[in-house]
Amino acid sequence: MKKTVLLSVILISFIAKSFSQKVSNEAIAQQVIQYKNDVRGPYKDIRWFCTDGSIRQPKDPCPDNIGPGVQHARYKDAVVSLGKSNHIYLGQILAYSDKVEFWDAENNQSRLKQYQIDKYLRAIDNGWINEKGQFYRGAIQSEDEEAWGIDFYKWLLTKDENLEKHYFLIRQSLKDIPHNGDDNLSQLMRSQSKVISDEFIQFMDLRVKIHGQPEASDIVKVIAFKNKYANQLSVNHKNKIDELVSTMQKFYKPIDIKSLVNKSSLFKNTPIGEKISNFIASHSSETKASLLIPDTAELLMAIRESILDEKRPMARLQLLDLSLKLEEIVFKTSPEWEPENLQQMLTKICYLGMATAGSGYIELSEWDQINLKTPGEKEESLTLETLTSVLENARSLVEWSSSMVKANYQHTVDVYTGFEPKAYGFIDDKIRGSIALYLGENVGELGDFIAKESSLTNKVMDIPNQSSFRGLNPGYAFGELVVVDGSPDDIEVHSDKIYIFQRPPADLKPIAGIATVSEGNMVSHVQLLARNLGIPNAALSDDNLKSLKKYSGQKVFYAVSNKGNIILKPEAKMNETERALFVKKERNEEKIEVPIENIRLTETNILNLRDVDASDSGKLCGPKAANLGQLKKMFPDKVVEGLVIPFGIFKEHMNQIMPNKDASYWTFLNIMFAKAERLRNEGVDETEIENYQLQELETLRKAIKEITLKPEFVAQLETDFKRILGEDLGKIPVFLRSDTNMEDLKDFTGAGLNLTLFNVSDRDKILDGIKAVWASPYTERSFKWRQKYLLNPENIFPSILVIPSVDVDYSGVLITKGISNGNEEDLTVAMSRGAGGAVDGQLAETYLVKINGGTQFLAPAREQTYNSLPETGGFLKKQATFETPILNQQNINEIRVLAKTIRKTLPKETQSDYDGAYDVELGFKDNKLWLFQIRPFVENKKALSSGYLESITPIIDKNKKISLSSKL
Repeated sequence: MKKTVLLSVILISFIAKSFSQKVSNEAIAQQVIQYKNDVRGPYKDIRWFCTDGSIRQPKDPCPDNIGPGVQHARYKDAVVSLGKSNHIYLGQILAYSDKVEFWDAENNQSRLKQYQIDKYLRAIDNGWINEKGQFYRGAIQSEDEEAWGIDFYKWLLTKDENLEKHYFLIRQSLKDIPHNGDDNLSQLMRSQSKVISDEFIQFMDLRVKIHGQPEASDIVKVIAFKNKYANQLSVNHKNKIDELVSTMQKFYKPIDIKSLVNKSSLFKNTPIGEKISNFIASHSSETKASLLIPDTAELLMAIRESILDEKRPMARLQLLDLSLKLEEIVFKTSPEWEPENLQQMLTKICYLGMATAGSGYIELSEWDQINLKTPGEKEESLTLETLTSVLENARSLVEWSSSMVKANYQHTVDVYTGFEPKAYGFIDDKIRGSIALYLGENVGELGDFIAKESSLTNKVMDIPNQSSFRGLNPGYAFGELVVVDGSPDDIEVHSDKIYIFQRPPADLKPIAGIATVSEGNMVSHVQLLARNLGIPNAALSDDNLKSLKKYSGQKVFYAVSNKGNIILKPEAKMNETERALFVKKERNEEKIEVPIENIRLTETNILNLRDVDASDSGKLCGPKAANLGQLKKMFPDKVVEGLVIPFGIFKEHMNQIMPNKDASYWTFLNIMFAKAERLRNEGVDETEIENYQLQELETLRKAIKEITLKPEFVAQLETDFKRILGEDLGKIPVFLRSDTNMEDLKDFTGAGLNLTLFNVSDRDKILDGIKAVWASPYTERSFKWRQKYLLNPENIFPSILVIPSVDVDYSGVLITKGISNGNEEDLTVAMSRGAGGAVDGQLAETYLVKINGGTQFLAPAREQTYNSLPETGGFLKKQATFETPILNQQNINEIRVLAKTIRKTLPKETQSDYDGAYDVELGFKDNKLWLFQIRPFVENKKALSSGYLESITPIIDKNKKISLSSKL
């Protein structure tokens, strides 16, 4: 008996522990394999679940006197445990789910998204975790799942807020959650073709066609393929091809527009009901795509704009279902509309864009900013400049719609990809099942047409759709091409290679060149470093990245011109001029020297931010503190109070003897640099020298993190913290910002290379944070950047700016220059929700602000989480939605006034001859503007003025007239 009790206690303890500890991806992957080979999959048994809450055996149905029940499987204990430990829910049964828990609002609707990913994996992987369990009779009852789906949407669509904030997600979920008997034939067609090509490689070309440019004529091609390979195909393969043909025939069966009446029965006498009735009456026999698509797109938009006027949840559900049918009409008929001239192409792009917006792939406020109106009846031509603007807007719409899919699903897909790599294809499948697929195709054709007219043609290997490339920063590079079709964060990069990423990595080390699908935003630290250092940088499409994968590992030449056209070609095709660009130079040529002749290391007292200004930069402290002190003088109500820990205090601590060494920290550092120079003079390989330095720096960095802070310094910090910030040390949260003398030099920005600690509250954490900030210039990333571009990287001194946290509603960056158009008078503003916005490559809301009035919307925000700064310290991740813009007109007007003041006053106040643009970090709290940093906006003049880059930049006649009747 005692033994049984003991075993029970051990088992309960083990289960409790497993619930609290996350299961590794490797262990989950093993679970998945087990379930694939289990005849019950992730389920352990089948039970009746009665209305009164009782559970009964499969052969013992719920009796009539307690009401009806439902029969379905129960999850295995390990599946339940995984949900509690990792918030991963495998094999979800809807009838077994609570509506609120399934909507999972606290976790960005993770469970709903997991349900969709699970269905995708089952479609492409022979049932996935139910490979053998998909025939486990009684585990899932389709009629119960459908009844649950209807009940779920009745509940979900009652609240306006859900539709306002999650229109895209709710509409997408209707494709996967059973509620009316419809099938997602589009996804089934793609998944069936993928399964065939995975098993029979000769089918790959057809699969690519079906995924990339699907049309009804593909049915004939699939049948012809089966006949061609009849002797090589197994019976199983032939059956699968027959199933695909059957699916395609159902999918491409003309939609009976009259049948849409059945999906509009609940709102016949409403304004939107009348529009739907008129559409059905007018188009019941219409087959011409060029006439059908425009009216369908307008109705899609009308449904989206009016759905909140309809308050009945079942009527809302019917409107959404009708919207999906309308999207299907556009998707199916788009290939049939073949524009013959420019006028028709612009018209088609306009209505495909409208249909994309009406289908929820961008927000309505974003559609309002896109100018895709068709040319007027009396217009006969457009200037090249106007046409290019239309192209840029259309291209933006394609990018924004793709980023909407990624913003909603990427995190959940990344979680699943950790244990099931096939999940990574889910986002691509979603995009290819959308109208954006055809919109992108037509925008590419328009781009090719404009490229010919303007001579602004990309030359990127031999891949298709080259007009999707656009340059961000000018420069040129030579090195191995590395194409990364996944998360870039775990990739070890090298300074002599050129990288193609899905998105920019968070902490980019030196590289030769870069191109990304998701460019982040044009004022992130990564983009500013690339711009500053002349690293060629471009944006491309998902399809472009896939096309380039076959060249990964090859040596290539890469150049982005001053106007943004791009060259990417194999080493063998480089001409003599291009080869001459990479003739080995002397080591110190074109490097920058950190000035130290005026540094004052004798100042070992903490400084009040009010007592420093721009003249102290590089002398007492770095430019962050010096310039913020200057801003405090100029805008006292827009800058917080602060303390500055000067260079001298750092140096004083570095003069202490290093533990287990016979020298001080500072001497240890300089011995390392001296030895490295000696090895270099002896001809030792640079990689070996760098490895030696990085090992020594790691030793130094660890030692600095454990350095003993001088008692007199800690005492002064406590006194001045209370005197200047008004509270005892550790009672209010602060930012600790590294501020070195290597930042904001004339030709080197150093943006984001060293440590900033967010919202540190605890006293001991602040003290430890000071040491961590002092150690941060000796990280591998920081060292590699400055070693590559600085002559004297050993003479780096960090000061620290200590300022109280402001829990801003949104924050970001202002550049007092139009980056996208090069206009010195305009402004560039990028803003994200919460603290620390835009600087780390977030997909930020971005504007070109005209200094004398007017704005151009460049990009929407697409981050589903943001940083909030609680008074207790640290940060909380909060959820964001995209239905309303971040900045309001009052904010933009205030930014415009701020920029004018900075331009006019700052050079005068600092007695500086600097006449370039400024990089300003700012935020808003309750519509009040706060300033956090200002620095020169450093561009790479060499790249901008390079003779080679100038030679590949075509001269464009913006006023050239293009006839709208021009043949494509």
